[in-house]
Amino acid sequence: MTGYEPLSRAELLTLLAERDGRIAQLEAENADLAWRVARLERLISRNSGNSSFPPSMDDLPGRTSPRGSPARGGGKRKPGGQPGSPGSYLAWRRDPDEVVPHWPDGTCGCGAPLSAAADLGVVASHQLVELPLSLARVTQHDLHAVACGCGRVHRAAPPPGAGRPGTVSYGPQLQAWCVYLIVAHAVPVHRCAALIGALTGAKPSPGFVHGMLARAAAAVAAPNRLIRALVILSDVVCADETPIRAGPGPKSSKRYLLVACTRLLTYYLLGDRSMKTFAAFVLPDLAGSVVVHDRYQNYDAFPGLAHQLCAAHILRDLADAAETYPAAHWPVQITQALQGLIHAANTARGQGLGAVPQDIAAPLEHAFRHGVILGLSQVPAGRAHRALLECLRGRRDDILRFTTDLRIPPTSNQAERDARPAKTQQKISGRLRSDKTTRHRYAILGYISTAAKHRADVLTALRDAITGQPWMPPIPKMP
Repeated sequence: MTGYEPLSRAELLTLLAERDGRIAQLEAENADLAWRVARLERLISRNSGNSSFPPSMDDLPGRTSPRGSPARGGGKRKPGGQPGSPGSYLAWRRDPDEVVPHWPDGTCGCGAPLSAAADLGVVASHQLVELPLSLARVTQHDLHAVACGCGRVHRAAPPPGAGRPGTVSYGPQLQAWCVYLIVAHAVPVHRCAALIGALTGAKPSPGFVHGMLARAAAAVAAPNRLIRALVILSDVVCADETPIRAGPGPKSSKRYLLVACTRLLTYYLLGDRSMKTFAAFVLPDLAGSVVVHDRYQNYDAFPGLAHQLCAAHILRDLADAAETYPAAHWPVQITQALQGLIHAANTARGQGLGAVPQDIAAPLEHAFRHGVILGLSQVPAGRAHRALLECLRGRRDDILRFTTDLRIPPTSNQAERDARPAKTQQKISGRLRSDKTTRHRYAILGYISTAAKHRADVLTALRDAITGQPWMPPIPKMP
């Protein structure tokens, strides 16, 4: 108290008022710093388990790894193949491509040569599936001309893929290999040329290999137009967009790859996240269809669409909410209700039903709805995840639409799987320097992805396209 005795009552009150103001200022600054620290901790804690970050970012310095999954064998399912799964194995063939007899050689213990022993027949057989060690063959095609008795001359047609007379060209099968390795497996151009040389003995130049992208993209233009039309006619379409490094410009510039797909179709468009790109996509023509997507606002700009918001994105956001509010019950309640509805939908779909039975869906929807109400009462406006809770309340029908129509998947996982090759390519080769070549890549990828979904042989589909007879997706019968 030393130093305060000479002060008058008015001076002490003034001093206390100044001190109270300073304390209030420090408390406000402390609250602001605490909010900043909490925000930074939340940003650092985001990973593939509680956000849309890819798993590859979990290993970055400062990142918190997702919560560990239950130990193998500790869950409901045992590791390995599940009961009822078809499995895969090498089946014995009754008509092998080649039969090679093997005879004992040497001599018997009695000294007699085994070559003169009596044949007792086949006592054991083994089948080996092997690749023939063969090099690329040069085939010369001689085109003959014939003269009819009437005087007309007829000339034989050249084989598919042949160049001008007197020139040497690579055949369509080797061309298909080049395109397949670059597009389907993201093999860089120079490495693709080296790989073709090692496997076949042919030595295509990197320029030839790269030029095949434009030729193949032109060859699959007609199938891609049909794929786009069939996507537009689909009742349910999954959609997604992902950033990729493509085109000229600094390393920080990026484009967006949009994908619209179904269980049997895949269609890509390269652009950005602007409304202009989305308007050039299939969305304006999907009126009356259900689009399964994340909560990106551009999807809501097109009238006539029905929406299914991706439940996987919502579950990741709820996992983040559970970490942000560890004492709160609402994230757990909503998560368990939504997971229960997804499981009920999968079970009902397996039973051939058209919707989740109401006696199963009703209590789970009640828990979902009241979990949202509880969360809104505990999270004030402006706080983290308030926008998520308002979306869960305002768009409940768009979140739970999959329970009333089991043709609708609860997640956009199909679209994310079809967009994943772009990330694989980016990790292997980095930036694609040309917008035009990038469009060629994804025109081809949409074609071979659709062919693979129809269980067509991808290499054969590529070779047929290069020879001018592309595989075309079947047009379904309209009800």
